[in-house]
Amino acid sequence: MSQSFSTEHIPAPERQEAWLWNAKQICGDCNFRFPRKFPFHGSISRRKLAELEMTLFSSSAVSFNKYPVANLNSENQACIVITQLQGLRRYCQDGKEAILGKGDTTLIDSAVPWSSDCPGDCARLYLRVPRVLIENRLRFDEFPFARRISGDSGLGAILYHLSTSLFEQAESLGSIEGDSAMDGYLRILTACVGGQVAPANGNRVLELSTRIMNYIERHLTESTLGPVEIASALRISVRHVHRAFSNQGSTVADWIRTRRLKHCRSDLCNPQLQTRSITEIAFYWGFNDSAHFSHAFKKQFRLCPRVFRSRILSGLLVPDVSGDTHPLEFVPAKRLRAN
Repeated sequence: MSQSFSTEHIPAPERQEAWLWNAKQICGDCNFRFPRKFPFHGSISRRKLAELEMTLFSSSAVSFNKYPVANLNSENQACIVITQLQGLRRYCQDGKEAILGKGDTTLIDSAVPWSSDCPGDCARLYLRVPRVLIENRLRFDEFPFARRISGDSGLGAILYHLSTSLFEQAESLGSIEGDSAMDGYLRILTACVGGQVAPANGNRVLELSTRIMNYIERHLTESTLGPVEIASALRISVRHVHRAFSNQGSTVADWIRTRRLKHCRSDLCNPQLQTRSITEIAFYWGFNDSAHFSHAFKKQFRLCPRVFRSRILSGLLVPDVSGDTHPLEFVPAKRLRAN
Protein backbone atom coordinates (compact mmCIF):
# COMPACT_ATOMS: atom_id res chain seq x y z
CA MET A 1 0.00 0.00 0.00
CA SER A 2 1.34 3.41 -0.92
CA GLN A 3 -0.76 6.56 -0.91
CA SER A 4 0.19 10.20 -1.10
CA PHE A 5 -1.34 13.65 -1.08
CA SER A 6 0.18 17.11 -1.49
CA THR A 7 -1.16 20.65 -1.58
CA GLU A 8 1.48 21.62 -4.13
CA HIS A 9 -0.90 21.85 -7.10
CA ILE A 10 -4.01 22.92 -5.17
CA PRO A 11 -5.10 26.58 -5.22
CA ALA A 12 -3.87 28.36 -2.09
CA PRO A 13 -7.35 29.10 -0.65
CA GLU A 14 -8.25 25.38 -0.80
CA ARG A 15 -5.04 23.86 0.56
CA GLN A 16 -5.84 23.90 4.26
CA GLU A 17 -9.24 22.28 3.83
CA ALA A 18 -7.87 19.66 1.44
CA TRP A 19 -5.03 18.69 3.76
CA LEU A 20 -7.40 18.63 6.71
CA TRP A 21 -9.88 16.32 5.00
CA ASN A 22 -7.14 13.85 4.09
CA ALA A 23 -5.65 13.98 7.59
CA LYS A 24 -9.03 13.17 9.13
CA GLN A 25 -9.35 10.06 7.00
CA ILE A 26 -6.29 8.75 8.86
CA CYS A 27 -6.60 10.35 12.29
CA GLY A 28 -10.35 9.96 12.73
CA ASP A 29 -11.92 11.96 15.56
CA CYS A 30 -9.42 14.82 15.84
CA ASN A 31 -9.94 18.53 16.46
CA PHE A 32 -7.41 20.40 14.33
CA ARG A 33 -6.40 24.04 14.74
CA PHE A 34 -4.38 26.28 12.45
CA PRO A 35 -2.63 29.36 13.94
CA ARG A 36 -2.67 30.99 10.50
CA LYS A 37 -4.99 30.24 7.59
CA PHE A 38 -2.55 31.51 4.93
CA PRO A 39 -0.12 30.62 3.62
CA PHE A 40 -0.50 26.88 4.11
CA HIS A 41 1.26 23.87 2.62
CA GLY A 42 1.32 20.22 3.50
CA SER A 43 1.61 16.63 2.37
CA ILE A 44 0.68 13.16 3.63
CA SER A 45 2.28 9.87 2.58
CA ARG A 46 1.21 6.40 3.74
CA ARG A 47 3.10 3.14 3.38
CA LYS A 48 2.82 -0.32 4.88
CA LEU A 49 5.68 -2.47 6.12
CA ALA A 50 5.25 -5.89 7.78
CA GLU A 51 1.50 -5.15 7.91
CA LEU A 52 2.20 -2.06 10.03
CA GLU A 53 1.15 1.35 8.77
CA MET A 54 3.62 4.22 8.50
CA THR A 55 2.40 7.76 7.78
CA LEU A 56 4.49 10.84 7.09
CA PHE A 57 2.75 14.14 7.89
CA SER A 58 4.29 17.40 6.72
CA SER A 59 2.65 20.81 7.08
CA SER A 60 2.70 24.40 8.16
CA ALA A 61 1.91 25.05 11.82
CA VAL A 62 -1.03 22.92 12.95
CA SER A 63 -2.15 21.59 16.33
CA PHE A 64 -4.79 19.08 17.35
CA ASN A 65 -6.51 17.17 20.11
CA LYS A 66 -7.09 13.47 19.53
CA TYR A 67 -9.96 11.64 21.18
CA PRO A 68 -9.92 7.82 21.03
CA VAL A 69 -13.00 5.82 20.13
CA ALA A 70 -14.96 5.20 23.32
CA ASN A 71 -15.58 1.50 22.61
CA LEU A 72 -12.05 0.77 21.41
CA ASN A 73 -11.40 -2.85 22.35
CA SER A 74 -8.03 -4.24 23.39
CA GLU A 75 -7.48 -5.93 20.04
CA ASN A 76 -7.59 -2.57 18.23
CA GLN A 77 -5.51 -0.62 20.74
CA ALA A 78 -2.15 0.50 19.47
CA CYS A 79 0.96 2.43 20.37
CA ILE A 80 1.96 5.21 18.00
CA VAL A 81 5.70 5.66 17.58
CA ILE A 82 6.34 9.24 16.45
CA THR A 83 9.64 10.28 14.91
CA GLN A 84 10.26 13.99 14.38
CA LEU A 85 11.77 14.65 10.95
CA GLN A 86 11.71 18.45 10.84
CA GLY A 87 10.91 21.36 13.15
CA LEU A 88 9.94 21.45 16.81
CA ARG A 89 6.73 19.82 18.08
CA ARG A 90 5.11 19.16 21.46
CA TYR A 91 3.17 15.98 22.29
CA CYS A 92 1.05 15.81 25.47
CA GLN A 93 -0.74 12.85 27.04
CA ASP A 94 -2.07 12.10 30.51
CA GLY A 95 -0.27 15.03 32.13
CA LYS A 96 3.06 14.22 30.47
CA GLU A 97 4.79 16.22 27.77
CA ALA A 98 7.48 15.49 25.19
CA ILE A 99 8.94 18.24 23.03
CA LEU A 100 10.71 16.75 20.05
CA GLY A 101 13.29 18.17 17.69
CA LYS A 102 14.61 16.58 14.53
CA GLY A 103 15.64 12.98 15.19
CA ASP A 104 13.74 12.55 18.47
CA THR A 105 11.10 9.87 19.06
CA THR A 106 8.22 9.33 21.49
CA LEU A 107 5.47 6.78 22.22
CA ILE A 108 1.75 7.64 22.38
CA ASP A 109 -1.11 5.45 23.61
CA SER A 110 -3.94 5.41 21.05
CA ALA A 111 -6.51 4.55 23.75
CA VAL A 112 -5.93 7.76 25.75
CA PRO A 113 -6.65 11.37 24.65
CA TRP A 114 -3.56 13.26 23.50
CA SER A 115 -2.66 16.52 21.84
CA SER A 116 0.11 18.03 19.77
CA ASP A 117 1.16 21.49 18.58
CA CYS A 118 4.05 23.28 16.91
CA PRO A 119 5.14 26.88 16.29
CA GLY A 120 6.03 26.44 12.60
CA ASP A 121 6.67 24.05 9.72
CA CYS A 122 7.33 20.49 10.77
CA ALA A 123 7.31 16.90 9.53
CA ARG A 124 6.75 13.76 11.61
CA LEU A 125 6.58 10.05 10.92
CA TYR A 126 3.94 7.89 12.61
CA LEU A 127 4.27 4.13 13.04
CA ARG A 128 1.18 2.39 14.41
CA VAL A 129 2.08 -0.77 16.35
CA PRO A 130 -0.51 -3.06 18.01
CA ARG A 131 -0.27 -2.61 21.75
CA VAL A 132 -0.02 -6.35 22.35
CA LEU A 133 3.13 -6.39 20.23
CA ILE A 134 4.68 -3.68 22.40
CA GLU A 135 3.50 -5.31 25.62
CA ASN A 136 5.28 -8.53 24.68
CA ARG A 137 8.55 -6.60 24.57
CA LEU A 138 8.22 -3.93 27.26
CA ARG A 139 7.63 -5.48 30.67
CA PHE A 140 6.67 -2.28 32.48
CA ASP A 141 3.96 -1.66 35.07
CA GLU A 142 3.54 1.79 33.53
CA PHE A 143 4.33 2.45 29.89
CA PRO A 144 6.70 5.36 29.17
CA PHE A 145 4.27 7.33 26.99
CA ALA A 146 4.92 10.94 25.98
CA ARG A 147 8.59 10.70 26.91
CA ARG A 148 11.32 12.00 24.64
CA ILE A 149 13.83 9.54 23.20
CA SER A 150 16.75 11.69 22.18
CA GLY A 151 18.01 11.28 18.63
CA ASP A 152 21.23 13.17 19.29
CA SER A 153 23.41 10.10 19.66
CA GLY A 154 23.57 6.42 20.56
CA LEU A 155 20.61 4.10 20.03
CA GLY A 156 18.23 7.06 19.72
CA ALA A 157 20.12 8.27 16.65
CA ILE A 158 20.13 4.75 15.19
CA LEU A 159 16.38 4.52 15.82
CA TYR A 160 15.81 7.77 13.91
CA HIS A 161 17.86 6.74 10.87
CA LEU A 162 16.31 3.28 10.84
CA SER A 163 12.75 4.63 10.93
CA THR A 164 13.38 6.94 7.97
CA SER A 165 15.07 4.11 6.05
CA LEU A 166 12.17 1.75 6.71
CA PHE A 167 9.74 4.31 5.35
CA GLU A 168 11.85 4.98 2.26
CA GLN A 169 12.42 1.27 1.52
CA ALA A 170 8.96 -0.02 2.49
CA GLU A 171 7.87 -0.65 -1.11
CA SER A 172 11.06 -2.47 -2.09
CA LEU A 173 11.10 -4.96 0.81
CA GLY A 174 9.43 -8.34 0.53
CA SER A 175 7.27 -9.83 3.25
CA ILE A 176 10.07 -11.73 5.01
CA GLU A 177 12.51 -8.83 4.67
CA GLY A 178 9.92 -6.41 6.00
CA ASP A 179 9.19 -8.59 9.02
CA SER A 180 12.90 -8.86 9.81
CA ALA A 181 13.46 -5.14 9.40
CA MET A 182 10.53 -4.25 11.62
CA ASP A 183 11.61 -6.76 14.25
CA GLY A 184 15.02 -5.10 14.37
CA TYR A 185 13.42 -1.67 14.69
CA LEU A 186 11.23 -2.76 17.60
CA ARG A 187 14.22 -4.32 19.35
CA ILE A 188 16.09 -1.02 19.20
CA LEU A 189 12.97 0.88 20.29
CA THR A 190 12.68 -1.43 23.29
CA ALA A 191 16.30 -0.78 24.24
CA CYS A 192 15.84 2.99 23.89
CA VAL A 193 12.74 3.08 26.07
CA GLY A 194 14.00 0.61 28.63
CA GLY A 195 17.32 2.23 29.34
CA GLN A 196 17.37 5.74 28.00
CA VAL A 197 19.46 8.31 29.83
CA ALA A 198 19.32 12.01 29.07
CA PRO A 199 22.49 13.01 27.20
CA ALA A 200 24.90 15.13 29.19
CA ASN A 201 25.25 17.84 26.56
CA GLY A 202 21.95 17.29 24.74
CA ASN A 203 20.53 19.51 22.06
CA ARG A 204 20.93 22.99 23.50
CA VAL A 205 18.53 24.64 21.08
CA LEU A 206 15.83 22.07 21.82
CA GLU A 207 16.39 22.31 25.58
CA LEU A 208 16.14 26.10 25.44
CA SER A 209 12.97 25.97 23.35
CA THR A 210 11.47 23.48 25.78
CA ARG A 211 12.22 25.72 28.75
CA ILE A 212 10.75 28.77 27.01
CA MET A 213 7.56 27.01 25.90
CA ASN A 214 7.03 25.53 29.36
CA TYR A 215 7.50 28.93 30.96
CA ILE A 216 5.02 30.54 28.55
CA GLU A 217 2.42 27.87 29.28
CA ARG A 218 2.73 28.42 33.05
CA HIS A 219 2.46 32.21 32.79
CA LEU A 220 -0.11 32.78 30.03
CA THR A 221 -2.47 34.55 32.44
CA GLU A 222 0.11 37.27 33.12
CA SER A 223 -0.45 40.28 30.85
CA THR A 224 3.21 41.30 31.14
CA LEU A 225 4.41 38.02 29.60
CA GLY A 226 6.84 38.74 26.77
CA PRO A 227 10.42 38.17 25.55
CA VAL A 228 11.97 40.44 28.19
CA GLU A 229 10.20 38.77 31.13
CA ILE A 230 10.94 35.30 29.75
CA ALA A 231 14.61 36.12 29.27
CA SER A 232 14.87 37.55 32.78
CA ALA A 233 13.13 34.57 34.41
CA LEU A 234 15.25 31.99 32.55
CA ARG A 235 18.45 34.06 32.86
CA ILE A 236 19.12 34.19 29.14
CA SER A 237 19.31 37.05 26.66
CA VAL A 238 16.26 38.38 24.78
CA ARG A 239 18.12 37.50 21.59
CA HIS A 240 18.19 33.84 22.63
CA VAL A 241 14.45 33.92 23.28
CA HIS A 242 13.76 35.21 19.77
CA ARG A 243 16.27 32.83 18.21
CA ALA A 244 14.54 29.82 19.78
CA PHE A 245 11.42 30.63 17.76
CA SER A 246 12.92 32.11 14.59
CA ASN A 247 13.73 28.72 13.04
CA GLN A 248 10.14 27.57 13.60
CA GLY A 249 8.51 30.21 11.36
CA SER A 250 6.88 31.98 14.32
CA THR A 251 7.54 34.76 16.81
CA VAL A 252 7.27 34.71 20.58
CA ALA A 253 4.36 37.16 20.44
CA ASP A 254 2.50 35.06 17.85
CA TRP A 255 2.91 31.92 19.94
CA ILE A 256 1.70 33.61 23.14
CA ARG A 257 -1.30 35.18 21.38
CA THR A 258 -2.29 31.88 19.73
CA ARG A 259 -2.11 29.99 23.03
CA ARG A 260 -4.17 32.66 24.79
CA LEU A 261 -6.82 32.71 22.06
CA LYS A 262 -7.08 28.91 22.28
CA HIS A 263 -7.83 29.10 26.02
CA CYS A 264 -10.30 31.97 25.55
CA ARG A 265 -12.11 30.01 22.86
CA SER A 266 -12.32 26.99 25.14
CA ASP A 267 -13.75 29.09 27.98
CA LEU A 268 -16.32 30.69 25.68
CA CYS A 269 -17.48 27.19 24.72
CA ASN A 270 -17.85 26.15 28.35
CA PRO A 271 -21.49 26.36 29.58
CA GLN A 272 -20.24 26.43 33.16
CA LEU A 273 -18.59 29.80 32.50
CA GLN A 274 -21.68 31.54 31.08
CA THR A 275 -21.78 33.92 34.03
CA ARG A 276 -18.25 35.09 33.34
CA SER A 277 -18.17 38.02 30.91
CA ILE A 278 -16.15 37.94 27.70
CA THR A 279 -13.94 40.72 29.03
CA GLU A 280 -13.26 38.78 32.24
CA ILE A 281 -12.22 35.72 30.23
CA ALA A 282 -9.98 37.78 27.94
CA PHE A 283 -8.33 39.63 30.81
CA TYR A 284 -7.84 36.40 32.77
CA TRP A 285 -5.82 34.94 29.88
CA GLY A 286 -3.52 37.94 29.64
CA PHE A 287 -5.25 40.29 27.20
CA ASN A 288 -5.43 43.82 28.59
CA ASP A 289 -7.45 45.53 25.86
CA SER A 290 -10.99 44.43 24.95
CA ALA A 291 -10.87 45.89 21.45
CA HIS A 292 -7.55 44.24 20.69
CA PHE A 293 -8.81 40.89 21.97
CA SER A 294 -12.02 41.12 19.93
CA HIS A 295 -10.05 41.95 16.77
CA ALA A 296 -7.56 39.11 17.31
CA PHE A 297 -10.33 36.62 18.09
CA LYS A 298 -12.34 37.55 15.00
CA LYS A 299 -9.25 37.36 12.80
CA GLN A 300 -8.51 33.88 14.14
CA PHE A 301 -12.04 32.42 14.26
CA ARG A 302 -14.04 34.61 11.81
CA LEU A 303 -16.58 35.65 14.42
CA CYS A 304 -16.41 38.25 17.17
CA PRO A 305 -16.34 36.71 20.68
CA ARG A 306 -19.93 37.73 21.47
CA VAL A 307 -21.42 36.15 18.36
CA PHE A 308 -19.18 33.09 18.67
CA ARG A 309 -20.28 32.44 22.24
CA SER A 310 -23.94 33.00 21.42
CA ARG A 311 -23.86 30.54 18.53
CA ILE A 312 -21.94 27.90 20.48
CA LEU A 313 -24.26 28.02 23.49
CA SER A 314 -27.27 27.88 21.14
CA GLY A 315 -25.92 24.78 19.40
CA LEU A 316 -25.46 26.57 16.07
CA LEU A 317 -22.66 26.09 13.56
CA VAL A 318 -19.56 28.25 13.65
CA PRO A 319 -16.75 28.62 11.09
CA ASP A 320 -14.30 25.80 11.75
CA VAL A 321 -11.14 27.66 10.75
CA SER A 322 -9.43 26.52 13.95
CA GLY A 323 -10.04 22.87 13.19
CA ASP A 324 -12.39 22.24 16.11
CA THR A 325 -15.68 20.67 15.10
CA HIS A 326 -18.52 22.57 16.79
CA PRO A 327 -20.25 20.65 15.13
CA LEU A 328 -19.41 21.63 11.52
CA GLU A 329 -18.36 18.86 9.17
CA PHE A 330 -15.90 19.42 6.33
CA VAL A 331 -16.80 18.79 2.71
CA PRO A 332 -14.31 16.41 1.05
CA ALA A 333 -11.79 18.34 -1.03
CA LYS A 334 -9.07 16.14 -2.49
CA ARG A 335 -8.87 12.41 -1.83
CA LEU A 336 -5.66 10.53 -1.25
CA ARG A 337 -4.59 8.95 -4.49
CA ALA A 338 -2.99 5.53 -4.67
CA ASN A 339 0.36 5.37 -6.38
